[in-house]
Amino acid sequence: MLQPLEIQIKTLPSNPGVYQYFDKNDKILYVGKAKNLKKRVASYFNKNHDYGKTKVLVKKIANIKHIVVDTETDALLLENNLIKKYQPRYNVMLKDDKTYPWLCIKKERFPRIFLTRNVIKDGSEYFGPYTSVRTAKALLDLIKELYLLRTCNFDLRQKNIDLKKYKVCLEYHIGNCKAPCEGKQTEIDYDNDIKAIRQIIKGDFKDALQAFSKLMELYANDLQFEQAQLIKEKINLLANYQAKSTVVNPSITNVDVFSIISDESYGYVNFFKIMNGSVIQSHTTEIKKKLDETDKELLELAIIEIRQRFNSQSKEIYTPFTVDIGQEIKVTVPKLGDKRRIVELSLRNAKYYRQEQFKQIKIVDPDRHTNRIMAQMKKDLRLSEEPRHIECFDNSNIQGTNPVAACVVFKNGKPSKKEYRHFNIKTVEGPDDFASMEEVVFRRYKRLVEEAQDLPQLIVIDGGKGQLSSALKSLDILGLRNKIAIIGIAKRLEEIYYPNDPIPLYLDKKSESLKIIQQLRNEAHRFGITHHRNKRSKQAIETELEQIVGIGQNTIVTLLQHFRSTKRVSNATLKELIEIIGDSRATKVYNYYHSK
Repeated sequence: MLQPLEIQIKTLPSNPGVYQYFDKNDKILYVGKAKNLKKRVASYFNKNHDYGKTKVLVKKIANIKHIVVDTETDALLLENNLIKKYQPRYNVMLKDDKTYPWLCIKKERFPRIFLTRNVIKDGSEYFGPYTSVRTAKALLDLIKELYLLRTCNFDLRQKNIDLKKYKVCLEYHIGNCKAPCEGKQTEIDYDNDIKAIRQIIKGDFKDALQAFSKLMELYANDLQFEQAQLIKEKINLLANYQAKSTVVNPSITNVDVFSIISDESYGYVNFFKIMNGSVIQSHTTEIKKKLDETDKELLELAIIEIRQRFNSQSKEIYTPFTVDIGQEIKVTVPKLGDKRRIVELSLRNAKYYRQEQFKQIKIVDPDRHTNRIMAQMKKDLRLSEEPRHIECFDNSNIQGTNPVAACVVFKNGKPSKKEYRHFNIKTVEGPDDFASMEEVVFRRYKRLVEEAQDLPQLIVIDGGKGQLSSALKSLDILGLRNKIAIIGIAKRLEEIYYPNDPIPLYLDKKSESLKIIQQLRNEAHRFGITHHRNKRSKQAIETELEQIVGIGQNTIVTLLQHFRSTKRVSNATLKELIEIIGDSRATKVYNYYHSK
């Protein structure tokens, strides 16, 4: 007999629409969109989900509701609105509580232009919103430098001007306003300036530059060189602003650009608004993943949300890969040229934002920083669990003498130096890296097992397939082969080798996972070399003093504790030696060095 959920799924339509999952208490769990409702909803119940939260979600679903719409675009918009309204637990949220500034051209006679965070539907024109207040202010300052606009809030209807209700203010006297309040500037002249300003705000500088150039020529031809110079300064100001904002071919206009990068827990989406070849808006937002969403799913959600938030009317968008956001908007995935470069610039902005977030999180929330890195290492290294405890081994036997090995320990991606261990090779004759690695790995984990200490989640072997195979022999003997993940890292190309896999893994050279493995390897090498040098130095010192007939180990230790080096012992006077080790032994030491 079919269960209620199975009946609901079988009767779903194959149309585009939005589905909603509810739990047994009729609390909404998740909202999703689909080209084909029946096929999409059935997929949740027809396959095994690797991601834990998806499994939990499916178990909690007690009821399904759906809304059929005409197009996929309608489904996207409806999904976004329902997510914002109900904020389901298992949906990603583009949280952003900021109120961004707009540039307003007020609907009035002789319009004022000002920044505002409140959009009032009174017929005024609003441009933006601007994600950076500094950018918006810079643009407003530029407009005020170029054009003389009123700042007062007088009601400048013609009858009020004719009745001489207002008097010119200080702004007129200092040259910042042409005094339309007393009829000293016509409405036509003022509106021409507003038209030019409107184009500049949209990123089109061509008409304004041409108008100023003609005006400069008129002043110059009329021998009004001071006025011509003032206009020239305005042209330079405008050209300078344009040069700073132009990043692509000026023929690219009224286009939105979106890109995304992500890690295990978060996605970072960057948005550019391009007008006349200029980036007039830029915004990056962070999205927390809830159900192991793909970059495509996150970007589609972000595109709809950001375009709504910034009131974008662009009919074309550029993205790094194909997205499904309906037929009304043209999606371009550039491959070459200026279009490709602008997508790459958007990606760089997303990466820079992510790096800045990481730096801030590292300071403010170190636990989240650690959790993110551990999750990323698990994914990059194809591990079954996060490598919270990692141990790395390295052999040292310079010129075949004094073979030693080092084991360094990292906990949560950071060195745990109190747990570092040195090993003097005991069972291997001569410089045999493979046999030495087999010995130290066996000794290390035999002891941990006997003492019931915690085993690491990951072992890193400094070396390629040979050293890795040697370490595996010891794990096999101890019965730990499938209980601890183990990899080898070869120095030449930073290849990462896995047991029984001849093909190495190559991680991105800039990835944090590779950086931590390199840090482990370098730390093990440093720790091993330091021990090796100390051992060789100690052996050299002890060998020389032990050659003196009648001088034992205790006497050598006493001499070195006092004189600190064999050179100082050899330079000591007989009297100094007698004071330290007595007459008989002092004479033997003194004669050994001075008879030479």
